[in-house]
Amino acid sequence: MVIEVKQEKKDFQESTKSNPNHRNDYFDSTVLNKIEEIFNLPIPELIYKAQYIHKENHDPRKIQFCTLSSIKTGACPEDCHYCPQSAHYKTNVQSHSLLDKESVVQQAKEAKSNGSTRFCMGASWRELPEGKEFDEIIELVKSVKELDLEVCCTLGMINSDQAKKLAEAGLHSYNHNIDTSPEYYEEIINTRTFQERIETLQNISNAGINVCSGGIIGMGESTKDRQKFLAVLSSMVPHPSSVPINALVPVEGTPLGDRPIVDPIELVRMVATARIMMPKAMVRLSAGRKFLSDEAQALCFIAGANSIHTGEKLLTTDNAGTSKDKEILNKLGMSIL
Repeated sequence: MVIEVKQEKKDFQESTKSNPNHRNDYFDSTVLNKIEEIFNLPIPELIYKAQYIHKENHDPRKIQFCTLSSIKTGACPEDCHYCPQSAHYKTNVQSHSLLDKESVVQQAKEAKSNGSTRFCMGASWRELPEGKEFDEIIELVKSVKELDLEVCCTLGMINSDQAKKLAEAGLHSYNHNIDTSPEYYEEIINTRTFQERIETLQNISNAGINVCSGGIIGMGESTKDRQKFLAVLSSMVPHPSSVPINALVPVEGTPLGDRPIVDPIELVRMVATARIMMPKAMVRLSAGRKFLSDEAQALCFIAGANSIHTGEKLLTTDNAGTSKDKEILNKLGMSIL
């Protein structure tokens, strides 16, 4: 009844190859075959299998609340086609430099009072700078950790030395999404390679920081691209401890601003397949939730999503508010982790 997925005992570095000319080297072909088998199941059977595995590894009645704060917004040199913070596109995003410690700590305190146990700080850098700004990030990590929250950061590419220093400061997790399949990646981003993303994930893992990595659906990719995106994550050893599944939020002014909204059932397929392939991971229902009905969100929870990003904003795009999230959980007889 249950599809079992086993991992060989090898380290992260060995599980992600480094030759960008052999894109299938980023995942194990047997993993992709298993994903294809799972992904194409009829929805009732897929959800049933995912729910079984979910119950074996998590409390299906609990949802972790996470808060994501944009501590440095806009003017990013990257050309990610989905991102309103890119300096390449004209959007309504108002840029600001790195927030001061007092402002960030206050945000973290408010997040905790609203039920969040994880606070993620995002900055629109291509790579984490050295010097004064890096020192300020270290202080932010230490200060938020003192609030007894899981501290997560998403700050662009980081090198091995930076990763070690972040770990020493008490960073719990680092988010660096692979976004899509290795093949489709260059259709979305030209200023950073897929391999560079993998190298940052290796630096994070080697430093002992929990890896948070997921992607976005609805950017024009094929079903095969979605399966390969999951295959890359599922081939990593260890698996990412956190896997955000995002649906594109089209933003006017970006190259993907006129893309249609993703069919919620496609999001359910992604969540369920991720849960089956990565049983221990926190599968986070992230961007795009504002387009989901209560029923669609419930299906995602049944399929194995056990975390949401809550609050009025998800970095710069609108998000379901905390009061609405609590209302849905109450309606479903569920509670905050």
